[in-house]
Amino acid sequence: MSKQIQAIRGMNDCLPAQSGLWQYLESILRDLVAQYGYQEIRMPIVESTDLFKRSIGEVTDIVEKEMYTFDDRNGDSLTLRPEGTASCVRAGNQHGLLYNQQQRLWYMGPMFRHERPQKGRYRQFHQFGIEVFGLEGPDIDAEIIMLTARLWKKLGLTEHVTLELNSLGSNQARARYKEALVEYLLERQEQLDDDSKKRLHSNPLRVLDSKNPDVQAAISDAPSLLDYLDDESAQHFSALCERLTQLGIQYRVNSRLVRGLDYYNRTVFEWVTDSLGAQGTVCAGGRYDGLVEQLGGKATPGVGFAMGLERLVLMLESLNLTDAVASPVDIYVTALGEPAEQYAMQVAEQLRDELPDFRVMNHCGGGNFKKQMKRADASGADYALLIGEEEVTSGQLTLKYLREDKPQIRVTTAELVALLTK
Repeated sequence: MSKQIQAIRGMNDCLPAQSGLWQYLESILRDLVAQYGYQEIRMPIVESTDLFKRSIGEVTDIVEKEMYTFDDRNGDSLTLRPEGTASCVRAGNQHGLLYNQQQRLWYMGPMFRHERPQKGRYRQFHQFGIEVFGLEGPDIDAEIIMLTARLWKKLGLTEHVTLELNSLGSNQARARYKEALVEYLLERQEQLDDDSKKRLHSNPLRVLDSKNPDVQAAISDAPSLLDYLDDESAQHFSALCERLTQLGIQYRVNSRLVRGLDYYNRTVFEWVTDSLGAQGTVCAGGRYDGLVEQLGGKATPGVGFAMGLERLVLMLESLNLTDAVASPVDIYVTALGEPAEQYAMQVAEQLRDELPDFRVMNHCGGGNFKKQMKRADASGADYALLIGEEEVTSGQLTLKYLREDKPQIRVTTAELVALLTK
């Protein structure tokens, strides 16, 4: 026997038992963004490697360690997208969607990073993201945070997530802060790990994001970003906080929050949870007002966020918030004998025509009624239709309630439609 081929480590199958929860989450997300007037954009999963080097930053963990990069047959360096913002900006620039325009866009799909697989963190993972272009005020920052707050409410997660906020200020303000931070860290080099020492000169803000307890202790008294903000960024951040307070959205200012990508400026935020162990961030984003120009377009403000769907699925499962996930079948149609099977298929098609919101499954493969009813119960259906010789002769159906304590009844197809429509 030949050896079975397995899935690539960290790239997981979504099995039928899990797909219902995924479809439920995806449908909630699609309905939510439609409420706010956002439009979908779909980008390819493979892009030029240079796109991510120029946007994310060559001295970030993603570019240095995690990207799936390869040369194609033409010798071009290509990369499986590790995140969606850069691809969205590239598409907007290429198709003339951004300059002097306002765009509210969303996307959903797989991303790829070569890192150690662990709970909620995989090599192929799925993100939902929003990107807004052409709006620079704190009102749009507040809107996308408000949108995420509404999502938690719809999913029943409001009590399990916390919003953290910070401002990185302008590029000039951040440069002044970097100088002060490097000076502070140089005096404490012995407390830094190897990664932090490397970042000290290449990307010092990322030291603030270290999860190493010793490094965290070293930066406990580090200068605060908020003390170095330019006046305009400080006013922007203050106005954002005021709007969130007016909306009743609770938040915590975290002056150590910097995000892992180089393109962010001003507002950055994360929704965090303690329901997933070490992988506590479920949604993160912020402003990237210089990215469009950095990638070859004309200066256009931008703001957005992304959330990992695997982590949301894990949260819903761990907190037992899956009751709203619909069964894949509403009506299971059984039939005994060839004439009944033919009649059952006609009935099922008529029900699909007249009850388009109901999912109707025909039993196939024969067997006695006992066996068929086991299949009907296992399908999760609320109703079973029993069709035998008597039903074929009378032109009626026997309706059996599978989830309610009600007696089975005989009905015509029209009567069944009327009953279920109620």
